[in-house]
Parts: sequence; C-alpha cells; structure tokens
Amino acid sequence: MFSPTMFTGRTALVTGGTSGIGLAIAERLGSLGARTAIIGRDEHKLEAATAALADKGLDARGYQADVRDEAAVLDALEAIEADFGPVGLLVNNAAGNFRVNPLDLTPNGWNAVVDIVLNGTWNLTQAVGRRAIGSSLPLSVVNIGTSAALLGNPETVHSASAKAGVLAMTKSLAAAWAPHGIRLNVLTPGLTAGTGGAGILYGTQAEIDTHLATIPLGRLARKEEIADACAFLLSDVGGYITGTELLVDGGRRLTGH
Repeated sequence: MFSPTMFTGRTALVTGGTSGIGLAIAERLGSLGARTAIIGRDEHKLEAATAALADKGLDARGYQADVRDEAAVLDALEAIEADFGPVGLLVNNAAGNFRVNPLDLTPNGWNAVVDIVLNGTWNLTQAVGRRAIGSSLPLSVVNIGTSAALLGNPETVHSASAKAGVLAMTKSLAAAWAPHGIRLNVLTPGLTAGTGGAGILYGTQAEIDTHLATIPLGRLARKEEIADACAFLLSDVGGYITGTELLVDGGRRLTGH
C-alpha cells in the first residue's frame, strides 16, 4: 500500500516529534519521501532526534518551539517554509499528561495540560490551515487522540477533557475546510510499548498486566503500527476520509475500557 515515494515533494510537520510515537511517525513519513520537520521544546532532545533521523538517511530538521506560544509557532512555521516549503502534512502529537486524583488537580496542572493538548493543537492547525487555504495548497492533518476522550478516565480528567476538545475541533474543522480540499482526522492509539505515556499511566508491570487483560488482541501496540496508521490517514490512499477517528487499540474499546 505504501510507496517509498508516496510523500515525495511534500513537507511533513510533527509536533512532539522528539520521542515515542511522534518520532516513529516522523521516521515513517520521512521513509516515504517527505521532507520532515519536528517541533519540540527541548533543544537537546531535538538534536538527538534529528540526528537519529539523519542517520537513517532521512531529510529531517528540528525546530525549537512551544506549541502553547502562538508567536513561537508562527516563527517555527516561517523557518520550516524557508527550509522545506509549505507544510502539507501536519501531525499534532505534542501532549502532556500525568495521573492525579481530580480533587488534587491544581489550576496550574489543569491549565498546563489543556494548554499543550488543546490550545497547542489549535495554534498549529489554524496557522497551517490559513497558509494552505491562502495558497490553495493541499493539506492533511492528523491529531493524536485518546480513548479517554470518549470513555473518561478518573485520573486523567485534564488530558481526557483536552483530547475531547481536540476531537470536536477536528470534526468541526473537517466540515469547515473540506471545500478547500483539506482533510482532518483523529488517530487514537492504544497503550503503546516503548513510549513515555506507558510509563506515566501504567508505571508497574502489574498495572500493565491488568491493562492487557482488557485488550482483546492481548498485547500493546507497537510504535511502527501507529506510524503506519498515521501515514495511511495522511496519504491519498485515505483521500476520502475526513472528520473521523481511527482507533488503533487492539479492540480495547469493544470491552468498554
């Protein structure tokens, strides 16, 4: 299904692309021909991730920016456009999360997560969307979701609420921008091996084993599987898909978890 030249001539931007799922997605898009930009806050992590992508022969560069800062986002986009040309593939993966009893959640904790997840996604999506509409260029957007956005999670109410907002935003913009040839979708991965989220949400093997019991396929997702699903949604193969959520969770939502 995937050709190594599928995204040749296109520029991909992945936020939160320095590790985990974001880095795996950046690598996959680069392997399919995209010029790949990753955005992150940590300069050292950016350098390491960019070097890792370059070691694989990929055309990739890192740009330091906080997605919560609209001015920083616009500056990063200008730099990306100068280096690679306009962004045609956008993946909003930057996120923040931690486990907490809702009664103990501070205003700062709530605001930090909502600001990164919801406002950060909005900042990038609006800015890239404006450019695409203004220049009549194609654009495909994938926002990374969570099953908690629909099912809820008592210990991640801040993240669940923010991701629910991202899901609503995606559907709303998909309807608004479809006449411009712009597609937006949500990709919702299950718990994925080798990611920071797995450690934050399920810190012990006992907790992971309990989680595995709720997954019909009986295992965690692999980062490469999530990256392939993202590439599908971004590509012309998924060209008639917009405003939807693709679950890659091993069937977990079928069990009501």
